Formats: sequence, structure tokens, C-alpha cells
Amino acid sequence: MDPPFEGDMSEYRRIYQPGGSYFFTIVTHQRLQILSQPDNIVRLKSAFDRVMKKYPFTMEAFVILPDHIHCIWRLPSADSDYSTRWRLIKSHFSTGLNYPVNERGEKDIWQKRFWEHLLRDEDDWRRHMNYIHYNPVKHGYVQNPINWPHSSFGQALKDGLYASGWGSEEPSGISRMDLE
Repeated sequence: MDPPFEGDMSEYRRIYQPGGSYFFTIVTHQRLQILSQPDNIVRLKSAFDRVMKKYPFTMEAFVILPDHIHCIWRLPSADSDYSTRWRLIKSHFSTGLNYPVNERGEKDIWQKRFWEHLLRDEDDWRRHMNYIHYNPVKHGYVQNPINWPHSSFGQALKDGLYASGWGSEEPSGISRMDLE
């Protein structure tokens, strides 16, 4: 699978499916580790809450790492507009932060674009769930996903989606996934 941020993004065409489930990767500008600061985690969660009130969606899984976010959303049945949601989340997060402004008049906090993948079936959904929850281990932040505080893994474990001890070894099916 090709890395999501290689090549000419001007040719990239997004797929919009009402009611679809999507995997997303959102990366900070120049991979600055701004999401390792507790105030910024609170700011990010507030931005999500604010957008979700006006433009609802279901957050099925997430992980927040110091320089990027992975998540799975399920959109409402008559709605496919994830781009507006991401634009607003990034904007709400950035409001009030003192960062340099680029030539487009935007603060250099986030990469301009994001990676999205429409999840095709249950197997695709499961592989991306596993990828999200294993990501802190993959990057060497923790030995087991349960130890990473900024993730939906604990809830997924409570919901019975994972067995106790899952993630101490790399799950099968994700070794060739590179969605950073």
C-alpha cells in the first residue's frame, strides 16, 4: 500500500459516500509534536465536540499521537461531508494559537490535506481499527495499547472488541499498512 502523502495530490479525488465509514490520518505541519502538550489535547477534544454538535458523526475509533491523528468515523445516512468537518476541527483547534501564517493566510499547525479511506467491508474496518489501536506501540510510545491514554482502545476493550492483552505483538494484517 502506498504511503498516503506521496505523489501529486492535485490529482487526488476524494470519495464521498453518505453514511460511509472512513479511516482518516491528519498530520501536523512538519510533524511538529504539538499534540504531546496536554493543553492541546484538551483543545483538540473541544474542537471535535464543537463540530460534532453542529455536524454529527460517530467516532468509532481514534488515537492521538504527538504529531498525527488516526480515526474512524461513521457519517449520518444522508451526509457525506467529512471535508467540512475536518476544516472546522482544524480551524477551531487553531483559533487562539500563536503560530506563523503561511502564504494562504493559514496558521502552520496542520498539513494542508488529510488522508481518507472509505472502509469497504467488515475486514477492512477491522484492519484499520487494529492499525489505529496498535499505532502507539508501533511508534514505540508504549508496550501495549492499553497504556496509551489518548486512544479509544480502552473503550473498545470494554466493549469486547479486543481480548485482554491484545496488542503486545503486532496484529496480523497490518504489517504492510503504512498510513502515516
